[in-house]
Amino acid sequence: MRVHQSIKNYNHKELSSVLTIGTFDGVHIGHQKIIQRLNEIKNGTTERSMILTFYPHPRMVLDQSNDIKMLTTMEEKTQLLEKFGLNDLIIEPFTKDFSRLSALDFVRDILVRQLHIKQLVIGYDHHFGKNREGNFEQLIEFGELYGFTVEKISAQEIESVSVSSTKIRKAIENGDMSTANKYLGYHYLLTGDIIKGQGIGRKINFPTVNISIPEDFKLIPKKGVYIVRAHFNKDSSFGIMNIGFRPTVGGKGQTIEVHLLDFNGDLYGSHIQIEVLTRLRDEKKFESIEDLAAQISKDEKSARNWLMNFK
Repeated sequence: MRVHQSIKNYNHKELSSVLTIGTFDGVHIGHQKIIQRLNEIKNGTTERSMILTFYPHPRMVLDQSNDIKMLTTMEEKTQLLEKFGLNDLIIEPFTKDFSRLSALDFVRDILVRQLHIKQLVIGYDHHFGKNREGNFEQLIEFGELYGFTVEKISAQEIESVSVSSTKIRKAIENGDMSTANKYLGYHYLLTGDIIKGQGIGRKINFPTVNISIPEDFKLIPKKGVYIVRAHFNKDSSFGIMNIGFRPTVGGKGQTIEVHLLDFNGDLYGSHIQIEVLTRLRDEKKFESIEDLAAQISKDEKSARNWLMNFK
């Protein structure tokens, strides 16, 4: 899959395309139905299969007072979309000027003249153009005018999997990773860099890696202890992750720390991706650092027992 950081950087303008449009936050199983249909239409043709998405999320630009949290960073979204065998992903910078394009200008100037669409696949509630004025009926009219077809994935098809980004966000906020991961179709991801911590974990024989996620819009699961799988430097390890304020040691800000079960090494400065598998318990303040160490030992035993049945 070729990734283009703007429509103007797309360099296959002599080829027609089958296209879908959207923010695709989370690339959940509802989104996957649309992408699968896109691939079905593309098969057997010379058209390029393509997703047009936007960054930042339009709501971040148009309503800056809205503290929206996203399920995926652009790095994660690109990684997830890569698995579907698409030809192209176009990430268009979303600006207020772009938001003022009328539905006609968007279709004529971008979809037709720049991306040469022949077929368009959209979700049942898709709107586009200035003030979201464009809808499915208008797309049909534009298609007749400019020579492309439009297919809508029905509400029944999407809702048959009972999924929405809102449901997933609520599940993650509640620490319900079983529901979130079911709706996503994969384990929720946290991606960042390993930074230096205070070294407290190493002092009690449970060294941790401290993770910094630069995107402040990324949705972090509810405070607590989780079983995870970490990927770093072409290696991986299961682990126990704590999200919270480390009340036992007087922590002042929220941290994300992972104790890797079967790895011992210095990963400072490495890039890391965490799959959040399931939640073990709430964060708790213990009477002493020794009590904390005893609880982590119990958590490790619980995690290893749970992982015996993990596939």
